[in-house]
Amino acid sequence: WLKGFVSTMAPKVQKSKEAKAKAAMAGGKGKKKKWAKGKTKEKLNNAVMFDKSTQDKLLKEIPKAKLITPSVISERLKVNGSLARLAIKVLEGKGVIAPVCQRHSKQLIYTRKVA
Repeated sequence: WLKGFVSTMAPKVQKSKEAKAKAAMAGGKGKKKKWAKGKTKEKLNNAVMFDKSTQDKLLKEIPKAKLITPSVISERLKVNGSLARLAIKVLEGKGVIAPVCQRHSKQLIYTRKVA
C-alpha cells in the first residue's frame, strides 16, 4: 500500500566542478543587451546676429503677436535667446509692446500694445 508514496525516480547524479564550469561556459546569455539610444534633440541652427530681413520681420510681425516672450521670438525668427531678449528691450523702448505683469528676472512676458 505504500507503493504510490515511494519515489521510483533514479537518484540525481552530482556533477563534478569541471562539468559545472563547462556547462556554465556553454550556456551563456547569448548576445549582450544593448541600451536604448534614447531620443536625441535636433540641433537648432539659430542666428547670432540680426540681418536686414530678420530685423524687418521683428518690427512687422512680433508687435502683432498676442504673447511675446524670448522663447516665441527665438522660435519665430530663428535667433538665439540673447538676441530675443535684446529685441524685446528694443520693442519696449519703441513703445510697441507692453509688459503683462511686473518684471520677472527670468521670463519676460509681453503683449501687443492696444491703442
